[in-house]
Amino acid sequence: MKEQLNKLKEKLAEISNISRSIGLLGWDQQTYMPPAAAESRGNQMATLGKFAQEMSISPELGRIIDDLKRFLPEIDPDSDEACLISVSSKDYDKATRVPVDFVVEQAKITAIAQQAWVEARQNSNFQIFLPHLQKVVDLRRRYSSFFPEVEHPYDALLDDFEPGMKTSEVKNIFNAMRPKQVELIKAISDRPQVDNSFLHQAFDEKKQWDFGVEVITKFGYDWNRGRQDKAHHPFTSSFGLDDVRITTRVDPNFFNTMLFGSMHECGHALYGLGIGRNLDYTGLDGGASLAIHESQSRMWENLVGRSLPFWEYFYPRLQEVFPSQLSNISLKHFYKGINKVQPSFIRVEADEATYNLHIMLRLELEIAMIEGTVSLKDLPAIWNNRIEEYLGVTPPNDAQGVLQDIHWSAGGLGYFSTYALGNLISVQLWEKINQDIPNLTERIRQGEFGELLGWLMSNIHRHGRKFEPQTLVEKATGSTISSAPYLRYLEKKFNQIYDI
Repeated sequence: MKEQLNKLKEKLAEISNISRSIGLLGWDQQTYMPPAAAESRGNQMATLGKFAQEMSISPELGRIIDDLKRFLPEIDPDSDEACLISVSSKDYDKATRVPVDFVVEQAKITAIAQQAWVEARQNSNFQIFLPHLQKVVDLRRRYSSFFPEVEHPYDALLDDFEPGMKTSEVKNIFNAMRPKQVELIKAISDRPQVDNSFLHQAFDEKKQWDFGVEVITKFGYDWNRGRQDKAHHPFTSSFGLDDVRITTRVDPNFFNTMLFGSMHECGHALYGLGIGRNLDYTGLDGGASLAIHESQSRMWENLVGRSLPFWEYFYPRLQEVFPSQLSNISLKHFYKGINKVQPSFIRVEADEATYNLHIMLRLELEIAMIEGTVSLKDLPAIWNNRIEEYLGVTPPNDAQGVLQDIHWSAGGLGYFSTYALGNLISVQLWEKINQDIPNLTERIRQGEFGELLGWLMSNIHRHGRKFEPQTLVEKATGSTISSAPYLRYLEKKFNQIYDI
């Protein structure tokens, strides 16, 4: 068994190196690559993607995995070895369903589509992106057809981001949550509104950047193993356990954009940096799922970064950085301002009470696109009507509506529901963390985050992809994913802020 395991790890390490190289090209594409290079970059990524796919479906790799599967009844199912064999088997089965030519075509089409999205968003013109989106959707429908056994065609896409999760499960969770979140938003709307006008004024970009760096350094981000750059849409990229990079964007006239974006991406990066070194180059050296990843980013962004104890520590420092903007704004006023509940156009800047409704809208549209029950040319109008129905606002243009997210251009249909699921998991973990670290609030008030990060590394990060998300959450908290803790959290927090 040991010899076969070593052979498997050698094969997976080679695939990992190619995949990480593709990721590095993708990072450059969204940060420093000149716009005219999109087509050549697509060809480069397609070539590497072809090599990775061919290696991932090689008969030799399949034989090694089959040989190792014979040992599964004899070893601890939670061991690194058992998980490596099981996950590799599933990965191999999925990879062998997908033709190499399809992988090449997808890399080329999405590389060009992402650049078209940037242009379309800059010009707020959906028509520029429409033909590229059609190609992407056609690709995702074809991909789903490689898995004819799924209950719903969207299941095949969802499983890539949230292993084991079904479309019906996500819809049931969202359907149960929606009325309660709408009820909370209605109750808040009946109360006097919070004034956050002080957040909408000139904030020097470099000072914003430096303050954000100060915060995430306190969180534990290791600058010897990462960096931060600007991008049109914030994201995190991992090219290895010692190279996990984040991006953010800066609005010189709105404080929240850069800081909360950096905290969010830092949460992703801390996860990537905390994966056990015993899993490096094994295929288990990634996140358990996108929802688990989002639970980490949303935890640091919201449960830590939008909490009162956090700002009891950091607000005096922020007032030093921006005295003319904030010296006359009290801590209580600032805290309420950054937590203001107000239906808005932009998902990444949405408050906690309305955020999930943005995700529900996108999930519904994605399912309709895959089912073919919506015409893509009608998406801007459908988007606007749906967000008006859910949040009572209508985007003034495509850039603030249907074009605001990069995910569809990159082929990420199946991704969005993981954001809302991540919210649920974050609070479920948070309740358990507070039980295990009774003085956590005081630690945060003192600007100490090491014990929190240590808990996350021990219970979540170090396991990488060893366990499916439901299993990992149950191991960490004692129960599978539940919306109850999240709804309790929202009600308690916003009842206090709005005196409901």
